[in-house]
Amino acid sequence: MASEADTRWLLVSVMTAGAATSLRMQVWRKLKGLGALYLQQSVCLLPDRPAVAAAVAELGERVRGDGGRMRVVHIEVVDETERYGLAADMTAAVDQEYAEVLERLPAFFEELELETGRGRAIFAEVEESEADLARFRAWVAKIEARDYFDAPQGDRVRAELGRASAALAAFEAAALASEGAAGAETSA
Repeated sequence: MASEADTRWLLVSVMTAGAATSLRMQVWRKLKGLGALYLQQSVCLLPDRPAVAAAVAELGERVRGDGGRMRVVHIEVVDETERYGLAADMTAAVDQEYAEVLERLPAFFEELELETGRGRAIFAEVEESEADLARFRAWVAKIEARDYFDAPQGDRVRAELGRASAALAAFEAAALASEGAAGAETSA
């Protein structure tokens, strides 16, 4: 799980007291979006990777510009057990997010089956289902961006998204055939 790069981490400490009230929420959302592992309130760890470090530096500028304080310390976690523990904690959090996707995806398939069974494979339903699938893809992309240690559920989620894409393509083909048949009837 841990590679040589995983020995380097960012220790981030943020204080927003006296700053705009919305700053605290913005900081929390950004750090959680990056996959931060909170050690205590306002102190977290992130893998020290170029894209993460750049995002944290940008956040630091915003925090300081809005009247807060932020410190970023580059540290090395030399203890292998601790490194694996940190990676395992981050992976567990990401796996929970993937599990939620897997919990909600069956409703997508059920909706396609329901509309097909009702004979409602029509363009409007295709558009609605495309929008639903796009939301799932965007959600998974956000999770993948913070999946630094290849969480086990990731492959399963990607496989299910592939299956959802295939199911939507079949539904779309049925809608096209249905509307094509309806168009042929009206022109006859």
